[in-house]
Amino acid sequence: MTQVTELGYLTLGVKRLARWKEFASDILGLEVVEGDLPGRVFLRMDYWHHRIVLEENDADDLMLLGLRVAGQDEFGEMAKRLTDAGVPVRIGSFEEAAERHVLEVMMLEDPSGHHLEIFHGPHVQANRPFYPGRRMHGPFKTGTGGLGHIMVGNSAGYDKTYAFYRLLGMRGGVEYRVPVPNLPRPVDLTFMHCNDRDHTLAFTAPGKKRINHLMFEVENFDDVGLAYETVKRAGIPVGIEPGRHANDQMYSFYFINPSGFMSEIGWGARASTHQSEFYQRDTFGHAPVQGVVNPGMEVNASLEPV
Repeated sequence: MTQVTELGYLTLGVKRLARWKEFASDILGLEVVEGDLPGRVFLRMDYWHHRIVLEENDADDLMLLGLRVAGQDEFGEMAKRLTDAGVPVRIGSFEEAAERHVLEVMMLEDPSGHHLEIFHGPHVQANRPFYPGRRMHGPFKTGTGGLGHIMVGNSAGYDKTYAFYRLLGMRGGVEYRVPVPNLPRPVDLTFMHCNDRDHTLAFTAPGKKRINHLMFEVENFDDVGLAYETVKRAGIPVGIEPGRHANDQMYSFYFINPSGFMSEIGWGARASTHQSEFYQRDTFGHAPVQGVVNPGMEVNASLEPV
């Protein structure tokens, strides 16, 4: 079955582009490359031309997600499958694909209204090694797992969202069922994967922003500690303290970026198990920091002990 293979790229609309460039380079360690249009910046983390686009606008939020398919045959098959299922799809022009540095692209929305692009043939710059914005012990972990994972709000409900992403060939389901005081039932968090990364997309209750958090994985454990020290030294609020997730077993922490939602840096995740199981809390740590608000999180989904 044709399926998407990774989260290849994404676009963020940001109000403070200069602040974001500084944050991306000096805090996250990404490579900042000036864009081809005013108010646009590319962020690199490996050999790809870019993994993130920053566009200066008032959104301060997620604009779109780019999901990859293997090649032109799979691209055509995916477009037909979606169209046959009644999903409106628009095939992008040559100019639109070139703007995204891919060979072909199609545009659509998921049931919650998140803008998606499905593409093949990213521009890989084999002659241009990734150059981190600050010192790092090792590279970011991308490869077959894509750029990382992202958690977004789900306003359409579990059934519609699950059915849609199954259409894209993704697998997954509820991985956390967290008891929350004063709520009549636990909070379910849904995770979907399409490669050897435990999850590419995760879903929670909708908040004030479309995006809850964006995760970057590093190859060297010391880079999590270095990032934590860098964040603390810069006076950036930590939203969730270091800890280890139960589902992907990643050691990570969360902090607030210039658009107000959370960035996560982690290490040591296990590969997808392709089997269903759920947890009520994390393995250890990940305590939320009191007074730090993530506008992408309407309910307490930080997975602390209850």
